[in-house]
Amino acid sequence: MSWNDRSHIFLIFILRHAAVLLLLALAFTTSSLAATPASLSWTQLNPNTALPARTAFASAYDPVSKKIVVFGGTDFTNEFNDTWTFDGTTWEQVQTSVTPPGRASATMAYDARIHKLVMFGGFQGFSFLNDTWLWDGATSTWTQASPTTVPTGATNPMLFTDPADGHVDMFGGYQGMFYSRSMYRWTGIDWKLLSPSTTPYPRAGAVAAYDPVRKNVVLFGGISDIWVVQNTWTWDGYDWTQENPAKQPPPLYFTRGVFDPTLGNVVVFGGGSEAVDQNTIWSWDGSTWAQIPRASRPPARELFGTVWFAPTRQLIIFGGDLFSDGSLYSDTWSFGLN
Repeated sequence: MSWNDRSHIFLIFILRHAAVLLLLALAFTTSSLAATPASLSWTQLNPNTALPARTAFASAYDPVSKKIVVFGGTDFTNEFNDTWTFDGTTWEQVQTSVTPPGRASATMAYDARIHKLVMFGGFQGFSFLNDTWLWDGATSTWTQASPTTVPTGATNPMLFTDPADGHVDMFGGYQGMFYSRSMYRWTGIDWKLLSPSTTPYPRAGAVAAYDPVRKNVVLFGGISDIWVVQNTWTWDGYDWTQENPAKQPPPLYFTRGVFDPTLGNVVVFGGGSEAVDQNTIWSWDGSTWAQIPRASRPPARELFGTVWFAPTRQLIIFGGDLFSDGSLYSDTWSFGLN
């Protein structure tokens, strides 16, 4: 599989907004910030049913159902259209009467205003998809949205909860010939094109994680037309700021970051780095990056799932592939207090 192929795989208002963000912050309560990196460890889980081996799937934690949700992905031969959930014990395939078309390299994020997961993009065969789907965790159903504004189809765009608004924002993605720096906000019924005064360099497959303590989103890395990107940006819901940390991870792409309330920081595991997959874990404290060394850790991988699983207060990773030989993973790991 060529690199180009893999790039696919690649606020009345103010109070209301404040209430939404307060709820989000409570969801990431920092009452247990006594935890230190040294007290956290990796554990391979043994679910009663495993997630079938796959890579480049869309995944997110759904606070409504209190489950991890996975859609689609690929085994390098097929793009799947199945939905799986994880409750902390087992993976379960969910049969739905309506399902999105099969795809790989789509992205999902939770919209705290409409209480649903928003999924956009991906590819199927040689087609870049520009459809938007909503997952309702209360009813375990998919609904296709019908926005008036339709962003250009893209793979591996960055979707994240907006720190000022609570809706889902989308940045970048790979559009087939170009990497994008366009930015949109999901209003609940439509995509709204945003025009911040500053935007990061175009990219796809970057780390983009909402930090409820610092009330911003941190963006790091990704892949672009200049190969790989190694810089750190933050988004406050209105504009982007390029940060100048004293230390950064190596250039990373096709990985995810999540906020870990036990540490009070955003953490990032694995991902590709100049065609070599990693299995290191890094922490962002709002000003700089630090590596969290571990002798025992999951195998290196990219295009996998990374989710903060609130019920057990652990980081969960699952699936993905190893770039060097195309190996697919079906394993599930936790990182936290055990």
